[in-house]
Amino acid sequence: MKTIKTFAKTFALAALLSATAFAGAEAHMTFLNKEATQETTILAMLQLPHGCDGKATTEVRVKLPEGFVFAKPQPKAGWELEVIKGDYQKTYDNHGDKVKTGAVEIRWKNGNLSDDFYDTFVIQGKVSGVEAGTSLAFPVIQMCGDAVAAWDQVAKDGSDPHGMKNPAPLLKIVAGDSHGHDHDMAGMDMSGMAAAVPAGETVKAGDLEISGGFAKAMLPGQPVGGGFFTVKNSGQTNDRLVSVTSPVSGEVQIHAMETKDNVMRMRQLKDGIAIAAGETVKLEPGNLHLMFQKVKTPFKQGDTVPVTLTFEKAGKVDLVLQVLSAQGK
Repeated sequence: MKTIKTFAKTFALAALLSATAFAGAEAHMTFLNKEATQETTILAMLQLPHGCDGKATTEVRVKLPEGFVFAKPQPKAGWELEVIKGDYQKTYDNHGDKVKTGAVEIRWKNGNLSDDFYDTFVIQGKVSGVEAGTSLAFPVIQMCGDAVAAWDQVAKDGSDPHGMKNPAPLLKIVAGDSHGHDHDMAGMDMSGMAAAVPAGETVKAGDLEISGGFAKAMLPGQPVGGGFFTVKNSGQTNDRLVSVTSPVSGEVQIHAMETKDNVMRMRQLKDGIAIAAGETVKLEPGNLHLMFQKVKTPFKQGDTVPVTLTFEKAGKVDLVLQVLSAQGK
């Protein structure tokens, strides 16, 4: 059994704590797919096999290495998300745009994953400017209430990482094709870029007008999807979107995202969204949005997603969202 030390107040101190690993490689925190191809966008799927000496995991922090860029985490039901942004050491090309800053750390917070269960934490990102044969290390801090385990040991060049008690999860980079083309993957766009408004239907309910509804294409097996639309209140009475349901997912939550001091946070709005009289509210990438949980079949571009919106005053409203590409186009 690994030894758990008391959780320090700062992440910097917590990163120095270590623990004795369980016997067997399966006890370590690793990636489901341990190899990634140069200059491609991938899903880095981090496997969390256990808690901390029987305690439930409540927070997972992942530091992203140089060369893993344009990162976007997959939200998890019941967890809050924080994306810490900072400067890259180099400048990277993102479809013609020169990018020098981006996500450098991902935090899933305030969750409750029992020691009895296994789960994965997924980050979409691009492997760029990394030589074949290199291994990228992703130091992880696993928190279980007042206890912490640090999976942050990185082997020196040429040494064997398997003998380490608390090795950081590794991705081995393998050679790509000679064209160096980035094969984009469908995932949730957390960048906040403006999305094209599709020619979707416009629905009216009393003084409310709902338009521009769309969802984003998802990866095969991805259980979480995003939805967006615009609500205009032309009346003189305030209203509120209190809940959303859909037959294609187990649950639909209303979420908000905000960025402050280079930290992007996502949280569930359990009280819904206020639609003030005379105001227009947009649900859009990087801001207010719907979060489809436990999706039965991943959304594909060209499909439609039916939803039922429930407003405090206007009542129930049926809306159909057009499924666009992962980039919202």
